[in-house]
Amino acid sequence: MYLCGELQSASRIKEETVTSVVACFRNRHWLVITEDGRQVTGRQEPRLVLVTLVSEGGELCLNGPSMEELRIPLKHPDNPVVTCRVFSDDIQGRDCGDQASLWLTRYLDSGKTFRLVQYESQMSPRRPVEKVPLFSPNEKVVYPDLAPVNLLSEASVADLNTRLERAVTVAQFRPNIVVSGCDAYAEDSWDLIQIGNVQLQRVMSCSRCIFTTVDPDTGVIDRKQPLETLKSYRLCDPSEKELYKSSPLFGQYYSVKRSGIVQVGDPVYIMSF
Repeated sequence: MYLCGELQSASRIKEETVTSVVACFRNRHWLVITEDGRQVTGRQEPRLVLVTLVSEGGELCLNGPSMEELRIPLKHPDNPVVTCRVFSDDIQGRDCGDQASLWLTRYLDSGKTFRLVQYESQMSPRRPVEKVPLFSPNEKVVYPDLAPVNLLSEASVADLNTRLERAVTVAQFRPNIVVSGCDAYAEDSWDLIQIGNVQLQRVMSCSRCIFTTVDPDTGVIDRKQPLETLKSYRLCDPSEKELYKSSPLFGQYYSVKRSGIVQVGDPVYIMSF
């Protein structure tokens, strides 16, 4: 879902129109893995972006093109816990069973066996600070690349589209929160923001990879655009080369400073630049 709003101003803090929030249950708590426990994403299997996973009536529902819907129990307390490799980190996941494995293996049809695992609250999370010292030692994530919140503005995507032959959508970049009613790349300077009763602290820019070249509507990987265009104008300052290398920057990573409820349509208050 995407939040919609208009840009407004306040006397002591600046108010942007909260554009959108991606709402989901226990965000990024499910992971596709190979038989030996290695993560599988759209980078390796682009058609994964066409799979939907939702919770309904205590069941987990898997849907994908040309596939019958699979409904399995939301919880699998008797299934084994496996160790998964997410980038260079080890983290656990509860296996979701053979039915889910057969469904994914048949759907991806790549000659490999795939399994679905679920993170549970008693398992040990990953800590971003072990990869990037800019994060708080208390910050925890499960299966995301690095941070709990990825924020991007619609205006930034619109500006990118003026440079592309074929337009892309916000979905190409998989943000948790999408903001509208602001200038392009305004989010680059929002150090502290409040949405509803939630406060978010900006940690760093999001460096982009080949995953951005997977079309979210077709599941086809281009391997060039929009990544190559982003590299032409969104590289980091030379002083930050050690942190971002040669990856272009698009969107921002945030830590949750104060938790609460965020709803589509909420205004975004910029507390600090």
